[in-house]
Amino acid sequence: MVPYRLNGDAAQFDDGDRDTPLLYVLRSPAVGDTTPKLGCAREECGACRVLVDGEPAYACTLPAGAVEGRHVETAAGLDTPVRRALVDANATQCGYCLPGIVVAAQALFRTNPKPARAEIAAALDSQLCRCGSHPRVLRALVDLESE
Repeated sequence: MVPYRLNGDAAQFDDGDRDTPLLYVLRSPAVGDTTPKLGCAREECGACRVLVDGEPAYACTLPAGAVEGRHVETAAGLDTPVRRALVDANATQCGYCLPGIVVAAQALFRTNPKPARAEIAAALDSQLCRCGSHPRVLRALVDLESE
């Protein structure tokens, strides 16, 4: 078994899954965290993003073995002002992209608690939203910054 931490808790996955993309391990029935989504499997949409030791990572291409002994955070484990601001503002339509957006925004706000609008936009640049909700997402995060 390969040990790691998931959203603050000790976790493990089968040694045979080391080369499996982390996304599939997280979404497996054994783990059951379906917040990271499969969108493109090419690091282009950001729906699969997670934090690994606090840094954003694409779970769709990251081999699960790369997180051995490390801390993985998904949107499910990020009950933070960032996540609440996006949900409270009803910032997305379908919500498919929201977990990746939460992860990307959380990474920014952890390193820069008062980012400028341009910094927020840059942090979300790799997050695709097919519904076109980026203006509402950006507004919710700018409003959060100004609180």
